Amino acid sequence: MLSMTGYGKGEYSAGGIEIACEIKTVNNRYLDVSIKAPRIFAAYEDVIRGMIRQKLTRGHADLYVSLKDKRERPTALTVDMALATSYVAAAKQLKEAFPDLPDDITLSSVLRYPEVLKQEDAQGLDEELTNALSIALNTALDKLNEMRAVEGAKLKADMLSRMDTIEGLVATITERAPQIASEYREKLTARVQEYLDGVQADEGRLLSEVAVFADRSNIDEELTRLRSHIEQFRSIAEEGIVGRKLDFLVQEFNREANTTCSKSNDVTITRTGLALKNEIEKIREQVQNLE
Repeated sequence: MLSMTGYGKGEYSAGGIEIACEIKTVNNRYLDVSIKAPRIFAAYEDVIRGMIRQKLTRGHADLYVSLKDKRERPTALTVDMALATSYVAAAKQLKEAFPDLPDDITLSSVLRYPEVLKQEDAQGLDEELTNALSIALNTALDKLNEMRAVEGAKLKADMLSRMDTIEGLVATITERAPQIASEYREKLTARVQEYLDGVQADEGRLLSEVAVFADRSNIDEELTRLRSHIEQFRSIAEEGIVGRKLDFLVQEFNREANTTCSKSNDVTITRTGLALKNEIEKIREQVQNLE
């Protein structure tokens, strides 16, 4: 069981390359990844997202990448041919206008003209950089998942503890439910006798009325499903990625609890049912934090 909230940092430093990857995650229904990295990694973002998807399935993840490349890199020289051509053409025009001036145009002189020769660092994404990034990012993801596992264990312990409470509340309702019909019959008989002022009531009519009430307030199916949900919850809690499963199961818990409260026609069961719904809501809040 993993929490969706966590933080991890991975670093790589060797051969003049220093890379640091920091990733933090928060709750989100689906996996959403935001990447802030030097422009040199722009073309590599799909690969980075793929690496993250291998270790995360839900949550919003923010990844920050910093890079220092201290390697000695060759420089590239480029010639602006259009600009050089313009310089040479202008020089020829001047030669025609001033034929008596000495002509000292040479290749060396053209290369010295402003902006004709440009020097650029031959910076690019190479295999050494991608390997360094992969090591740093995977380290960050592993540390992130370690933190999420610790947090997930705490959430699991809390939810299972609340599930024990829910099981106790369901047991209380189960014990109380059979008494409702007999108590209703006693109250109904006493009320009818009071109205008839000593005249014997029709037992058949009373039994029929009690039977209708008992059928209308019967919650045996709801209690059976609640007990089944409790077993399923404990079983699913032992799995790894459980967020969506438990989210659906908690909805089923709520449905049965609501039906139990609406059908009970008993103050004790209603009060216990409200306590049941309160525990279910607390679990639902915790489930929202799970991957």
